[in-house]
Amino acid sequence: MKKALVTGGAGFLGSHLCARLLDDGYEVTALDNLFTGTKENIYPLFENHRFSFVLHDVTQPYWGQFDEIYNLACPASPVHYQHNPVETLKSSVLGMMNMLDLALKTKAKLLHTSTSEIYGDPLVHPQVETYWGNVNSIGVRSCYDEGKRCAETLAADYRREYNVDVRMVRIFNTYGPNMHPKDGRVISNFIMQALANEDITLFGDGMQTRSFQYCTDLVRAMRRYMSLDRARIDAFFAGKKLGTPVINTGNPGEYTIRQLAEEVLRLIPESKSRLVFAPLPADDPKRRKPDITLAKELLGWEPEVPLAEGLARTIEYFKERSK
Repeated sequence: MKKALVTGGAGFLGSHLCARLLDDGYEVTALDNLFTGTKENIYPLFENHRFSFVLHDVTQPYWGQFDEIYNLACPASPVHYQHNPVETLKSSVLGMMNMLDLALKTKAKLLHTSTSEIYGDPLVHPQVETYWGNVNSIGVRSCYDEGKRCAETLAADYRREYNVDVRMVRIFNTYGPNMHPKDGRVISNFIMQALANEDITLFGDGMQTRSFQYCTDLVRAMRRYMSLDRARIDAFFAGKKLGTPVINTGNPGEYTIRQLAEEVLRLIPESKSRLVFAPLPADDPKRRKPDITLAKELLGWEPEVPLAEGLARTIEYFKERSK
């Protein structure tokens, strides 16, 4: 039986990944300090004897024998990562180093979850993996953006210098059940405001764009990536300018924030919310859209869940949660 470690395992995405790994027959250990994660997300998993939870901060070394390590530990919403920027940076950099050291010592495969935020406010559209980004290194978002960029550097260097089997995914906006209702992300914000009949806040003119990926699509991509032999991955990236095995995972459907708000209101017709506008936050990207050519070629993967369907499932989750 294969053993998997999921850092950030009690978080939004980590809990979905743990559930999928259990379904796939793994023995799963979820590692989390519960800064943004919650045991509520993983309560159903405790019924499975192959699941265990460890309260642990990824910035501290951790030891265990695993076949696969999935590194998801890091606050991912602006509200959370700006609340404690130094700890956010530590979770990206020290957490990455600790997991790489563990993979090195145990010969485990490691999948690191990076982010579309490494592209900053992009000057290239859609964003391709060879784009180096446009990031403010000293802005209020830098603890997350630059932390993730540094984590990618560590992963690439451990691969080159120590031959660690590491793969990376750059995740674009992802949503679904188990999101924290107050995490500050646009979809959870809009849904919670609409359900409470509060004004829906759009920043700027609401014409900045994002691409929204449903959580199960992302988990499917991560599992498919981790299932590949290293030789196949090496051969694939040998012909690319990247060299290091990093791919975008996101939904290439591009929507304005205003379109998203209108779709949420369409799916909650009883809501009395109205759209209001506020100043645009510093360094907020104006456009986001992944180029997923590499994911299609290497994984045979592309997202399957349309935005309206994913939003409906997420709205139902928040309705049930509020009962």
